[in-house]
Amino acid sequence: MPIFYRLVRFILKVLIRLLARLEVTGQENLPDRGPYVAVVNHLSIFEPPVVMTLLPHRATVLAAIEHRRDFFFGWLLDRVGAIWVRRGEADLPALRQALQVLHQGGVLGIAPEGTRSRTGALQEGKPGAALLAIKADAPIVPIAVMGTEQVLARLRRLRRPHVRVVIGPPFRLPAAKKRLPSRELRAYTDLIMARLALLLDPPYRGVYAQHPLVQGADRGEA
Repeated sequence: MPIFYRLVRFILKVLIRLLARLEVTGQENLPDRGPYVAVVNHLSIFEPPVVMTLLPHRATVLAAIEHRRDFFFGWLLDRVGAIWVRRGEADLPALRQALQVLHQGGVLGIAPEGTRSRTGALQEGKPGAALLAIKADAPIVPIAVMGTEQVLARLRRLRRPHVRVVIGPPFRLPAAKKRLPSRELRAYTDLIMARLALLLDPPYRGVYAQHPLVQGADRGEA
């Protein structure tokens, strides 16, 4: 892990512990080594720094290119080697970069929703995470974050926000060398999002609250 990345991670860890009450469960579920795809729900600009401090490996984050203009986060993500993605189109160069990271045994951090949730609840996931995990035959680690949507509002009132992170067990999608039908890719994407929803409190589950996997878990089914 590069020295600069270690330094940034250490500084972020100190800042987060000072400014927020961070509660983390499931760190034992993180793999010992890459490759893997860490998928996280997207509530605010604070998920990447929080997740970055928790992963024991260097994570390459996929970020919307609009954030490159942000004074602090754009600079930070540039320095730690983010892959900038153009939203609303199939950004093939970005996907190739991400796939190369996984093929080299690295770790990818992705928010499959592609944009921040204005309500705090899960939105429909985009297929990028599923596609990359399948093509690289890499496990997926779901990471649910709650409370980051309240960080700025609470800090303005001089109150430390309570941020909860739940890391779920890794799982795999079937590897495939050929092009996947869009319907199959959609189903795998929904499965990823449902596994993420299982870790979230009910108000955060959004459009995946009714997914069969989530409904079955709520009924206590195996």
